[in-house]
Amino acid sequence: MTRRRAEAFALVLPLVIGLAACGGGNGDDGGDGGAEDDGGPLLVWTTEDLADRVTTQKAVLDAWAESAGTTVELTPIAEDQLSSVLAAAIAGNEQPDVIAALSLGGVQRLQTEGLLDTEAAADVVSELGEDTFSESALELTRDEDTQLAVPSDAWPQMLFYRKDLFDAAGLEEPTSYEAITTSARQLNAGGIAGIVAATAPADSFTHQTFEHIALANNCELADDDGEIALASDECREAFEFYTSLIRDASVQGNQDADTTRAAYFSGTAAMVIWSSFLLDELAGLRNDALPTCPECQADPTFLVQNTGVVTALEGPSGDEPAAYGEIVSWALLTDADANARDLVQYVMSEGYTDWLAVAPEGKVPVRSGTEDDPEEYLTAWRELEAGVDTKAPLSQFYDQETLDAVATSPDTISRWGFPQGQGAVAGAVAGQFVLPKALAEAIGGTSVDDALQQAADEAATIKDEVG
Repeated sequence: MTRRRAEAFALVLPLVIGLAACGGGNGDDGGDGGAEDDGGPLLVWTTEDLADRVTTQKAVLDAWAESAGTTVELTPIAEDQLSSVLAAAIAGNEQPDVIAALSLGGVQRLQTEGLLDTEAAADVVSELGEDTFSESALELTRDEDTQLAVPSDAWPQMLFYRKDLFDAAGLEEPTSYEAITTSARQLNAGGIAGIVAATAPADSFTHQTFEHIALANNCELADDDGEIALASDECREAFEFYTSLIRDASVQGNQDADTTRAAYFSGTAAMVIWSSFLLDELAGLRNDALPTCPECQADPTFLVQNTGVVTALEGPSGDEPAAYGEIVSWALLTDADANARDLVQYVMSEGYTDWLAVAPEGKVPVRSGTEDDPEEYLTAWRELEAGVDTKAPLSQFYDQETLDAVATSPDTISRWGFPQGQGAVAGAVAGQFVLPKALAEAIGGTSVDDALQQAADEAATIKDEVG
């Protein structure tokens, strides 16, 4: 798995924290976690663990610490190590005060384990102004009326398409199942695939891509009663759409994040489904993932100039356009230092633009602005420098329409399981590649009904195990 692929597509599995075995910092024995015990620094963990990103984050936190007359200790923790490291920290009475960039699944699990100071999170959101946040971001970080964490930023899954090919063929923008199917089949000729999308059976990218497609058609993992709903008509329709699209208008063999990006960058695919992390790469800001299309040799910006994006899609049974994406949050832990909420409030206000600058292509603001200036952070985000080896603002490469689509994408992000209180089940289903395996079976010749029923049965078994 490449570094950027892990950043863009890692699906966070539910955190398994053995509190009963190791003891919590908020128990009746008087032991308190965090910096409140000893007057030490405010302890902040972050899952944004790349060295350059840690440096940027530390600068933001240090700016607050200087003004607050205190200190901050920032510790990067890789996503796949968070479970074990947190358990060990709790056992040693050294749990952090705050965790930054925590996924939706991580937030839900910490709440289940009783580790979140939800009152503090609600206070921060209220103080900043609830109506300055994306409504979807707030809904996904709530448990009914309880605000679990403070949503920070988002990355959306998107459909990228060749505007020049679409215009030449007189095709409409691929915003719906019908338009995507029509375009993919018509453009699937002359050495160009109509679309490339994930199909690898043991890859979280495949799950995320299918969930993106499924949400557009009102296909949910669970119904309002919490029961597995994969055998629904809406899910069958989404499953049939995806498998037919791959069989009829894509390439043979397993596709993943690397192969789909390579196909689109080489000019041999008319559409690709990827995350917003593709934006800087498409602009040529990462040396080991440069566009290589024939036209790109003479004009390195050819592909980015001729690419359009669609964030939310709509299926024939969908209520409204929807999209898959990740919302990451600031999680304030129980028994945290009294300064913790002040830190989070600072980073989501005075320090917010600098925080988004950590990786603008994958940190779309979920707080658009302030009460006085409702567009302050969106305006600043458009001009932030993105990229890895070369830095430049996205506005240098993308028109206003494209940036507006990305900027408003958090409003249409949804996720399986969370609205129905089944976030842990959704994480387990994704982690065990239930849908990717079923898709591979159907693409390989198994009937859609049989493959989907198999997925539904397996998901139901997982739900029973998760409890």
